Amino acid sequence: MTHLLFTLLGAVLVLVTLPLVLELLLVTAANALPARRRKPGTENARLDLAIIVPAHNEELLVGRSVLSLRASAGPSGKIIVVAHNCADGTAAQAGSAGAEVLVYNDPEARGKGFALRHGFEHALAAGANAVMVVDADSVVSSNTVSAVGAAFAAGATVVQCRYEMESTTDRSSTQLAALAFRGFNVVRPRGRERLGLSSGILGNGFAIARTVLETIPYDAFSVVEDLEYHLHLVMAGQKVRYLEEAVIRADFPESRVGEAVQRSRWEGGRLLTARRWALPLVGNILFGRLRLIEPLCDLSGLPLAYGVFALLVTVCLPLTWLRWYAGASLGVVLAHVLTAAWAGPDFLNSLKLLAMSPWYILRKLWMIPGVLRGSSAKAAWVRTERDNTL
Repeated sequence: MTHLLFTLLGAVLVLVTLPLVLELLLVTAANALPARRRKPGTENARLDLAIIVPAHNEELLVGRSVLSLRASAGPSGKIIVVAHNCADGTAAQAGSAGAEVLVYNDPEARGKGFALRHGFEHALAAGANAVMVVDADSVVSSNTVSAVGAAFAAGATVVQCRYEMESTTDRSSTQLAALAFRGFNVVRPRGRERLGLSSGILGNGFAIARTVLETIPYDAFSVVEDLEYHLHLVMAGQKVRYLEEAVIRADFPESRVGEAVQRSRWEGGRLLTARRWALPLVGNILFGRLRLIEPLCDLSGLPLAYGVFALLVTVCLPLTWLRWYAGASLGVVLAHVLTAAWAGPDFLNSLKLLAMSPWYILRKLWMIPGVLRGSSAKAAWVRTERDNTL
């Protein structure tokens, strides 16, 4: 009887952890492949790009974002800040920095997706043939707009720039979270790109051609509207290209409360989206659309910290075959984390952070109630708490 219980528990743990393990194995191994060659751009191709900056109570940072975009786009670049349900000086700061400002107040439209749709409609009505999204708390590398233009000239219709979130504090937990974020936002899309798969949309630093928006409208209004819209894209056969050379940077919230709220909302939103989309993806895979296997693994995989905890429980069960599975899976996770550390600015310091992993995992387990609440919440746009300094 005891052996049967252990076997059943082991089977459940394998079922729960396998999507994450397969996803990490696939994308991490693909990082070792050479970068794919890009087609040369079409001569005289003209990209009328409108950069949309959705902003909700971002008076402290929106000016910095607009200035970095102006440096990248040049004096003629179209930068449109959507001041969405703001109760501060966001609109004034954005205007002072040189952006066109759309003030959009609608108490019923409470998520970032509504601000994006409003900005997209305005830009397309003004004649733009592509739109790009950059968050109001972010800065871009000087080559970002030119890299996006080159990708569209080469035939891309949706692109995602490299999106980094960095820790500005010495707190180990935040630095470790930044390392995990790099795995999710750099290692995974880079691996997909090298496999010829859709790299994904990360909510910041992505651009979409007009033809795509006219075919697949941006009707994504959940907490993770970027993930939701990407699923619409892959179901329609579209592929997102990854631009490693164009970098978008934002800072992690410095307050523990702000970081916890942000992570709970993201992970809760992914859980809600997984419940809605898993069966449609499985149905399409059964009808032969095998390219949807990777998006399904990504969607149904546990967050990394929870997956590691489940594998550690698995390795403790007294079943040889299960311990082999758990040991090999933990090896895959370690390879993924090392790849993320290598992709960052300080490999050795990242390795030192791994000593804090147990505390990080325990803290993530403490956040589970917030994640479950987030999985049932509507897409209200709640500004993440930050320090009151630039």
